[in-house]
Amino acid sequence: MDFWPEYLASSWGREFVAGGIGGIAGIISGYPLDTIRILQQQNSNFGSAFTILRNVVSKDGPVALYRGMAAPLASVTFQNAMVFQIYAVLSRAFCTSVSSNDPPSLKGVALGGVGTGALQSILLSPVELVKIRLQLQNTGQSSQSEKGPVKVAKNIWRNEGFRGIYRGLGITVLRDAPAHGLYFCTYEYTREKLHPGCRKSSEESLNTMLIAGGLAGVSSWFFSYPLDVIKTRLQAQSPSSLKYKGILDCLRKSTNEEGYIVLWRGLGTAVARAFVVNGAVFSAYEITLRCLFNN
Repeated sequence: MDFWPEYLASSWGREFVAGGIGGIAGIISGYPLDTIRILQQQNSNFGSAFTILRNVVSKDGPVALYRGMAAPLASVTFQNAMVFQIYAVLSRAFCTSVSSNDPPSLKGVALGGVGTGALQSILLSPVELVKIRLQLQNTGQSSQSEKGPVKVAKNIWRNEGFRGIYRGLGITVLRDAPAHGLYFCTYEYTREKLHPGCRKSSEESLNTMLIAGGLAGVSSWFFSYPLDVIKTRLQAQSPSSLKYKGILDCLRKSTNEEGYIVLWRGLGTAVARAFVVNGAVFSAYEITLRCLFNN
């Protein structure tokens, strides 16, 4: 009965809860755009984002844009909570010369972000695998017909084993480690520029949170997008449709068949989604954190 009051009395507990609420806000606000991005990355024949949106809604209804959301909604809530908690610890660990009463330096922020991105990939990779398989159902790009994330995950485990569940882990780490360093650095730098002194006073406005969070998401996606395209293609594979042998093979075959433009296909959708999602994530995180600390 006393667990939650005691847990929320600690800084770690507050970071964890605030991060989880931020994750929920991000998933709900950006999932339809994420579905469109996955379809754009997987096949050039789907057309523009608006064409995909119209075709998906007319064929399966608006609910199809949220297909597969249950898996990331449950896991990303936990993952986002862990990300913010790990980041809070690592950014301090890499910045021991700064007083605990002052915000960590940008060097500590960057190194903490890189470490956080690498660690969270272990949890995120299987979740994104299941999400991608669900999002590609009924598009001719996936041979699986199971409904729901649990059934898809069980099918992957049964047919592909542990290696199948973690298909794409290497590329996920390569994408997320540096991207998270850039992500947190951009957020902290931008919020301080928009509202000088807010990193210590925590008095920035909602607009500052939305803009700084949105730009953090945009910058990290610009940096990591080609790797995300490769990751999507590797994770969309199953043993019955194995086209790529690895990261470099996927890169070579994709660019040979479709040109280097394939590495940037769907970037507009991803950037729009990144601004919306990460603005929501950081705003929900910061507001929740203030409520918890004030109480």
